[in-house]
Amino acid sequence: MSISNRIEALRQVLQQEELGAMLVSSDENRRYMSGFTGSAGYLLVSQSDAVLATDFRYVEQAEGQAPEFRIEQITGGGWLPGLAKEVGAGRIGFESEDVTVARHVAMEKSISESDVVGEISLVETTDLLERMRGTKDQGEIELLTRAIKITDEALDEVEPSVKPGVTEGEIAWELEKAMRERGAEAMAFDIIVGAGPNGALPHHRADSTVIREGDAVVIDMGAQYEGYCADLTRTVLVGEPDETFWKVYNTVLEAQLAAEEQITAGMTGTEADAIARDLIAEAGYEENFGHSLGHGVGLAVHEYPVLGTKSEDVLEDGMVFTVEPGIYLSGWGGVRIEDVVVLENGRPRVVSKARKLTALG
Repeated sequence: MSISNRIEALRQVLQQEELGAMLVSSDENRRYMSGFTGSAGYLLVSQSDAVLATDFRYVEQAEGQAPEFRIEQITGGGWLPGLAKEVGAGRIGFESEDVTVARHVAMEKSISESDVVGEISLVETTDLLERMRGTKDQGEIELLTRAIKITDEALDEVEPSVKPGVTEGEIAWELEKAMRERGAEAMAFDIIVGAGPNGALPHHRADSTVIREGDAVVIDMGAQYEGYCADLTRTVLVGEPDETFWKVYNTVLEAQLAAEEQITAGMTGTEADAIARDLIAEAGYEENFGHSLGHGVGLAVHEYPVLGTKSEDVLEDGMVFTVEPGIYLSGWGGVRIEDVVVLENGRPRVVSKARKLTALG
């Protein structure tokens, strides 16, 4: 979908929501709607105009990256009323999950002190653009596929180095280097390496913990490529496991494969989550799977849709999301296996290719 098509799609949403304009402030939504990658600025999109307002540092960059937008240089905090009047905004939707209380108070104050008081109002919105971003076009899928390939290849290269005596931090650094060498512009998030008992902490950050013989090591990583994020988790076995490992690992693997086989377009996030969660519960680990089955990935590493116990998000072709069941046992460790899939022709196509343990103990 071209930028101009995205603008038109947003205008249709504005009409449905009875909004005169949308004020876009979040980094990912600003980039998605305009192509502008700078770290500061706002979009103001109405039925008749599309403006990118930014400061002196980014004007030239904005002119090059966002040709579909009129670029306005702004200073200070009182620019909104005048620009809103120019575009005929009226009711302006703003991103409630991005705009801080302090910023909202400042915007309201600028309106109340202007000559458009009574003509312009700010209206809280939630997830309007995030839902648009949930369905990816072919260009986005290609960028995501590249990010995932970088991530897969980096893990396959570094995995043999996961040995007794090496620290979690050393493995994380080797993974980052391998992703950078393959073209990653950044890490999608801080790399997780959780060895032994640390694997029971789903978001443990790699530290100086030394990997030991018999450890299960949870590695969660992702490259960012041209703004798009990969997300991959594998559990690596170091040496001979204890008797718990294969029961836990096989339960997680069975749950993941079942979800990847049985998820279909039209399901809610709750229904998709239940495919894996029910199998884990049947194995006696219901209380040890405390996070959602998955989440969308794109310009943000966590985005719409959510595959979780209370998610009413409906899965549609073109959505790209993770499938990542896990079991976490305090004091012992954890197992998580995560792929990224794209929903095509009603079924998931697994994009992640990094090696998994497949032997059934």
